[in-house]
Amino acid sequence: MKDGQKIIRQPLIAKHHFPYLFIAVAVITGVIFYGSGSLKTPPSVMIAEEHSSAPGIESAQDESTPPTIADSEDIQEHIAGQLDVSQDEFAQAEFSMAEPAVEDIAMDETETLAMDEFPMVEPEKEPYWESVKVQSGDNLALIFKRKRLSPQMLYNIMALGEDTAILKHIRPGQEIRFLFEDGEFEALQYDVDLTDTLYIRKLGDIYSADLLEKELETRIKTASGTINDSLFLAGKKSGLSDNMIMQMINLYGWDIDFAMEVRQGDQFHVVYEERYKDGEKVQDGPILAAEFINRGKSFTSVRYTHADGHSDYYAENGNSMRKAFLRTPVKFARISSRFSLGRKHPILNRIRAHKGVDYAASTGTPIRASGDGVIKLAARKGGYGRAIIIQHGGRYTTLYGHLSRYHRGIKRGKHVKQGQIIGYVGMSGLATGPHLHYEFRVNGVHRNPLTVKLPKAMRIPDDLMDEFKSQTEPLLAQLSTVINNATVAVDGEQIQSDFVRPLVVLNIALNEEAHTTSPTN
Repeated sequence: MKDGQKIIRQPLIAKHHFPYLFIAVAVITGVIFYGSGSLKTPPSVMIAEEHSSAPGIESAQDESTPPTIADSEDIQEHIAGQLDVSQDEFAQAEFSMAEPAVEDIAMDETETLAMDEFPMVEPEKEPYWESVKVQSGDNLALIFKRKRLSPQMLYNIMALGEDTAILKHIRPGQEIRFLFEDGEFEALQYDVDLTDTLYIRKLGDIYSADLLEKELETRIKTASGTINDSLFLAGKKSGLSDNMIMQMINLYGWDIDFAMEVRQGDQFHVVYEERYKDGEKVQDGPILAAEFINRGKSFTSVRYTHADGHSDYYAENGNSMRKAFLRTPVKFARISSRFSLGRKHPILNRIRAHKGVDYAASTGTPIRASGDGVIKLAARKGGYGRAIIIQHGGRYTTLYGHLSRYHRGIKRGKHVKQGQIIGYVGMSGLATGPHLHYEFRVNGVHRNPLTVKLPKAMRIPDDLMDEFKSQTEPLLAQLSTVINNATVAVDGEQIQSDFVRPLVVLNIALNEEAHTTSPTN
């Protein structure tokens, strides 16, 4: 009893006195490590001493040196007095708090033994490919340097000779793929073209090179269309690519002047090939068979491959679609001035025969040779400005005037092929705007290029007609199916074949600028 009140001693519970128990463990740990000699009172004990009223314990502030505690029993007695518990109760609480630590130590030792028994194995790194796109100004040495590959490795690869010589001619936009394993070079791939891939691999200290060939998948496509605005718009609506439209123009360029003779309501039907690689379209193939109806007249053509491997286009009767001369030497142009013997010259302001046809086109538009021949002139010629004259055999010559410049390599005496680019549209000489002045002469006499009867090329020999028919009849039968399945909309919209599959079509820039004026010479 104290002052008439009964003193009830509560048992020590760790969760109620956790701060004090923490202090006890810290002090005991200090005794264990530093022995029972002179031990400085831990700061935590000093804090407790400052707030203590227990007799026999003096504040650390009153002493010049910190007090010493003799042994662990003194420490237990001191802390038990601070917590107002018996020394036996404190010892029991101390033991109960020490148990989890012992368990943790035992667990750590078990885990360590387990790790020693089953050491961790680092997973193997999978080989991986890195792709490099060739930039402008790049060469293989710069690319190897960026990939941290040694010059010696590049030397060893190029030392393989002809197999790797193609790597000297890499171009911007191309792709080179590197295979690495654990950071080390293993192989290299370079697409030479759509079907061939150069594969270089490291075999120990040596390198090997192989050319891997992959065959493209060929698919047959068909399309039909009616021209309402222009051939290009109709072709795009039918699903033809710009390249396929150009193939059709080149195919019928000997019979139809696409600059002036195409009319609204003209129709076309085409059977053609497309090439695929890994399921994706990579290029257009050739036209196999086609029909073009121009102003009510039908022109049918079919592709035939000769025994020597070269292919060309023929009519159903075996006549070649290729003529000795192109009807139009400039694509995407319009006629600004026709052949006339009594035209008034716009610059000289007097009657002067216009012995050719003027095709208005933008400056720089390519000009093609209308037939095979030899260049007689490639220089300035009076009012023609920069001009070219080509001799085609003994009877025919063609003249091309007002050029802005000549194509590289064009000079007197050079042999040129039909369709080869020889120069570019301009307005040199007497001209009011950019255009091509084109003349056609037979035995030195000027003829109207639009109406002159052009000589035909060779036809299929009679002894090859059976072979010709056996090869072309299946294609013509398929073309006939396309024509029969094509349905014409009542309002004149696009004709679409049941077999048509739209393709991605690139925009084609027409020469609208050239259509705003009518330049003449």
